[in-house]
Amino acid sequence: MSQTTQPEFGKWRSFLWPIHNFELKKLLPMFFMFFLISFNYTILRDTKDSLLVTAPGSGAEAIPFLKVWGVLPFAVLFMLIYAKLSNKLSKEKLFYATITPFLVFFAAFAFIIYPLRDVLHPTSAADTLQGILPEGFKGLIALLRNWTFSLFYIMAELWGSVALSLVFWGFANDIMKVSEAKRFYAVLGLGANLALPVSGALIVTFSSIRNKVPEGVDAWGITLNYLMGLVVVAGIIVMGIYYWMNRSVLTDSRFYNPEEVKQKKKKAKMSMKESFAFLLKSKYIGMLAILVVAYGISINIVEVTWKSQLKLAYPNPNDYSAFMGKFSFMTGIITSFMMLFVGGNVVRRFGWKPAALVTPVILLVTGLIFFSVVLFKDNIGGFIAAMGTSPLMIAVIVGMIQNIMSKSCKYSLFDPTKEMAYIPLDQESKVKGKAAIDVVGARLGKSGGSLLQQGLILALGTIGAMTPYIAVILLAIIGIWIFAVRSLNKQFLEASAKREAEASEAPQEETATNKAALKEEATTSAS
Repeated sequence: MSQTTQPEFGKWRSFLWPIHNFELKKLLPMFFMFFLISFNYTILRDTKDSLLVTAPGSGAEAIPFLKVWGVLPFAVLFMLIYAKLSNKLSKEKLFYATITPFLVFFAAFAFIIYPLRDVLHPTSAADTLQGILPEGFKGLIALLRNWTFSLFYIMAELWGSVALSLVFWGFANDIMKVSEAKRFYAVLGLGANLALPVSGALIVTFSSIRNKVPEGVDAWGITLNYLMGLVVVAGIIVMGIYYWMNRSVLTDSRFYNPEEVKQKKKKAKMSMKESFAFLLKSKYIGMLAILVVAYGISINIVEVTWKSQLKLAYPNPNDYSAFMGKFSFMTGIITSFMMLFVGGNVVRRFGWKPAALVTPVILLVTGLIFFSVVLFKDNIGGFIAAMGTSPLMIAVIVGMIQNIMSKSCKYSLFDPTKEMAYIPLDQESKVKGKAAIDVVGARLGKSGGSLLQQGLILALGTIGAMTPYIAVILLAIIGIWIFAVRSLNKQFLEASAKREAEASEAPQEETATNKAALKEEATTSAS
């Protein structure tokens, strides 16, 4: 190979795979942890929608009510418990104590709670309320009518915030250097996105079991047993990998500095009141919270409208679940491509700010296109009929494309840039700030969007009637999001530069101390 070809080959290798061979010991376990956590998240996300949206007397109208009156209170409660446990338990025990209750619940739901749903659900009381209250309260009544499904929805939502954002990324940010994060996080994200087509294909397979069971057999119940069994097994493997890393990776000085952790542990821990006061005073944390809240509101207000169209097209839970499995499969393929060729390279070549701006811009453009199709689909009915389809299916397909693009940008660019922003922070801000932002902030974003939709549904009666207002709200929210990115970028660069300067000074101070000690020893020996 010529001298000109060799550097070119190295350039392309660095572009596609910026990882050194010795770093695989640290990267691969994190890769598989993220893969399995995301695998569970995809199964739970698609299952919770299939359960709630297709449940008797329910629909997409129930989602805004549930996120405000169910998900948000549970998220706040979890954050309070987690912050308390973080002061009492070691990091390793905290990890196990956080993951285990989820696995126990999902197993119990599939094999105990769901088979007893007819006994547990207050159908008669819900029918009475539906006859008394206006049509706009249908979504709220559906939560009571199918309360076990609502509880499953809440736990599935919290898995995304807790296992993905808080537990995994909290662990990653604690053991990663900024230089590693720039190269590792895109690869980790690729592992998460490879989980989408794998889990999506399994969801389609087990949802299609309806065509293979005898008449009268609850096909959806069998599907739930298989899917929740996969979730529990994957969760146990995640805890096993974490256990191994603590004993085989974090004991390696190349990847982890225990002395730094000891120094951090000497810091006095703040109370909950002091933590919130600290976070409210931090402009950096405030801008980071705006990013998370804005994403939550934006994606939520588009998704609910899309799922209302999807319920009309696929009223059966197995059919709905099969469609969502195909949706996850396509999302994973497209996102994996973006992770491999776009995500990490955008951050490395153009910097944090351009990478962080891609998601709001894409979400704005695709969201407005989707709302335009929903609003004017009847006006183009003749053209749609000539294509051999219906206005409803066009709305479903355009909404699917919008969701795939939004989620692809989230996984490949939004999540990595958001997590990078935590790295320059001190340990107290990372732990308490991340818990408040990722658990409460993310839920507040989705619940904020749900609260807006809830008010519009109660006032206007249907999701279709509120669509024009939602489009205007989306435009305003993304404008605030872009402003926060620009402000946070300046602070992130300053904080990163300060941390790198401190890191470079530490070895110099250590070297000077060693020289002084050697000189003193030599003087003593000479005497």
